[in-house]
Amino acid sequence: MEPQQQVPMSLEGTRPTVRSTHGVVASGHLFASLAGLDILRRGGNAIDAGVAAGICVNVLHHDMTSFSGVAPIMIYLAKEQKIVSISGLGRWPRASSLEYFWEEQDGQFNDGIAHCVIPAAPDAWAMALARYGTMTLAEVMDAAIGYARDGFPVHDFMASSFKSGWEAIQKWPGSMSVVAPEGKLVGAGDTLVQSDLAHTLQFMVDAERAHDGDRESGIQAGRDAFYKGAIAEKFVRFSEENGGFFSMEDFNDFSVQEEPTVVVDYAGYEVHSSGPWCQGPVLAQALSILKNIDLKSMRHNSPQYIHAVAEALNLAFADREFYYGDPEFVDVPMDALVSDEYGQLRASLIRSEKAWGELPPPGDPTTLQATRSDYQWPPAGDWLTVRKAMKESPLEPDTSHVSAIDRDGNMFAATPSDTFTTHLSPPLVPGVGLPLSGRGRQSRLDPKHPACIAPWKRPRLTPSPALILKDGKPFMTLGTPGGDIQPQAMLQVFLNVVVFGMAPQVAVEAPRFGSYSHPNSFYPHGYKPGMLRVESRVDDSVLDQLRSWGHTVEAWPARTGRAGAVLISGIPLPNGTWQSAADNRRESIALGW
Repeated sequence: MEPQQQVPMSLEGTRPTVRSTHGVVASGHLFASLAGLDILRRGGNAIDAGVAAGICVNVLHHDMTSFSGVAPIMIYLAKEQKIVSISGLGRWPRASSLEYFWEEQDGQFNDGIAHCVIPAAPDAWAMALARYGTMTLAEVMDAAIGYARDGFPVHDFMASSFKSGWEAIQKWPGSMSVVAPEGKLVGAGDTLVQSDLAHTLQFMVDAERAHDGDRESGIQAGRDAFYKGAIAEKFVRFSEENGGFFSMEDFNDFSVQEEPTVVVDYAGYEVHSSGPWCQGPVLAQALSILKNIDLKSMRHNSPQYIHAVAEALNLAFADREFYYGDPEFVDVPMDALVSDEYGQLRASLIRSEKAWGELPPPGDPTTLQATRSDYQWPPAGDWLTVRKAMKESPLEPDTSHVSAIDRDGNMFAATPSDTFTTHLSPPLVPGVGLPLSGRGRQSRLDPKHPACIAPWKRPRLTPSPALILKDGKPFMTLGTPGGDIQPQAMLQVFLNVVVFGMAPQVAVEAPRFGSYSHPNSFYPHGYKPGMLRVESRVDDSVLDQLRSWGHTVEAWPARTGRAGAVLISGIPLPNGTWQSAADNRRESIALGW
């Protein structure tokens, strides 16, 4: 299938698509994109640029990401024609336990740091840079250190995040000292200085510079300064004083790893998503289902199109809930879940003018059954889901994205996340300027759930970048913030490009929709049966038709950040020009040279 060039006249981008023959960088903040672009101009490759931009995002969007949070990364290496996936996800401390949360917290995640996992982003950035970059930590961290040390103007999105998170921020002196240094919350246009964070980053760079060895071992020395020295000691001491479970052994032994990708072919496009340690395979499964439906014959965002895509996503989410978890602890039949045979079976469950109206049952890919006969909803024993079944999970605005492509065709995509400003988020640790990773809130407290908490196990992560090849060559990076909306927004943008032939900027700005007919990944895992939210730019007649088919439809505001903020880079033109686009739903910016 070749992209169709007819674009609905009602769809126009508010910004131009960025095009360049040298390279492109896109991120959640202008200064981060500039830092990545500067690295490319100085001769760095896409990995150098992506890491530099990503660490800048950790500083410039500390309301949505953290250097001590998560950072799943995907890389395409042009020379080797190889795709690499780095997990960038922390583990539960070895002293943590399911029993603690049932006996001491009444089967809930409460305020504090008991639900925190080991920071993973520093190791992920360092691994990507050491193995596949060309520069040093000092070079790629220079801009981020400057913004942390000298400050930068608070942008509107950050000011809004701080304001909405004010209740959580006020509980902890370490957080207050940064965002309300004189007792008054910083606002848009004020200068935000993060001195402790600057010291932490500089401490790693100093360790690298003091190391007498090659580039790779120097980066390792900087990385070890975080996990095996004074920084880790401060985290552990804070944990001991505030009811956490961390030990120095947890930090010393931790490392991220390269993981296999999940691959599906859609109309000749080779789509690589992250593995079942996150929700990345939802994108692959939805595409495996949708390849059996003639989307090309449907008008973009027609009732038929929205219905088909939403139902495919709901079928994939059903399998996510039944199968996905840390593959080191859970046997996930991933190859079978994205097989053509299974995708065809699941597609047969989509009825043309009738919605499921609830979470569909999972299927059984190993015996090729469209649905499992032994399944019930809510699952027996899932006490938390039963208790909270109809409660809306709070909006989690955290997460950003960064992508880069260089003139050689190397591609980089990362989706950093974690924050200290949202409901139940951990505080900034004094002297470090960073929180522990609160990603444990995406674990479950049901022992029968594949994402249930266990010592040294990883939560099932929402951030999940993707890379797409065409005819074995780099085609596009893809990623967004948005919790459970991430695979949904990414799927729609991909289809906008591949099926409807939209220009990159038009593709990321087009009206979107999102299903909530599945348990939210964040505690308390709220479930809204049949709920489908659609941006108000879609005609009311479409929403009415969807309601008549059994969807519970609510209108999102136009260009709402709740629909994600997709960044894409790639989509090469015949003359070798790379393209990039940044969603105008948030602060995102794409640049090239």
